Formats: sequence, C-alpha cells, structure tokens
Amino acid sequence: QVQLVESGGGLVQPGGSLRLPCVASGYIFNIKLMGWYRQGPGKQREWVASLSDGGSTNYTDSVKGRFTISGDSARNTVYLQMNALKPEDTAVYYCTAIQRTRGINYDHWGQGTQVTVSS
Repeated sequence: QVQLVESGGGLVQPGGSLRLPCVASGYIFNIKLMGWYRQGPGKQREWVASLSDGGSTNYTDSVKGRFTISGDSARNTVYLQMNALKPEDTAVYYCTAIQRTRGINYDHWGQGTQVTVSS
C-alpha cells in the first residue's frame, strides 16, 4: 500500500505563489506516474499535472506556464510549484500515484490540501 501526504496549502493573494509537497511512503515500488488533481467549490475533480517515471510532464491548459510539477526521488516527494495564482485556482489539491503490480494499475490518493486564492 502507498500512502500519500500533501501539505503546503493555505491562503494566498492573487498573483502569489505556493509550493505543494506530496510525500510518498509504504510500498513505493513500480510507481509509474504521479500527479495532482484539484476540486474547486461546486466543481468536479479535474486533473492538473502529471509526472511519469521517465520524467515526462503534462499540464492541463489552464495552468500551463504557471504551475510546475517536479520530483525528488531521494525524498520520495513530488512537488507542485504554483505561481501567478488566480482566484479560480482555489480548490482542494490531491496528490495521486499510479502503481503497477502484476500487470494491474492501482490508483492511490492523498487526503488533499486546501488552496485558497483571495484578496
């Protein structure tokens, strides 16, 4: 089992920055992809960014050029650096990991961290 713990959320003014770490622990082998999703108030959960085990990154259009996903394998941590934040970025941000075991992909989720962008 993989445990994911996010942190770093909080209240920030528009135009500000936050960095969200996600620490993975437990049986952290064969993780193929890690990423971030978010769910804003009254909205469906949406994919934000992902980082493959090969180092490829992808972003949803609304955060391209503002958000950066990166990993530190020595610390088993994935980061989401968020710059130029907008009120519409307000959401609970969830870290995810896809682990492949015996040919089957398993999804793991963290508990989420609240990000509020407001003046």
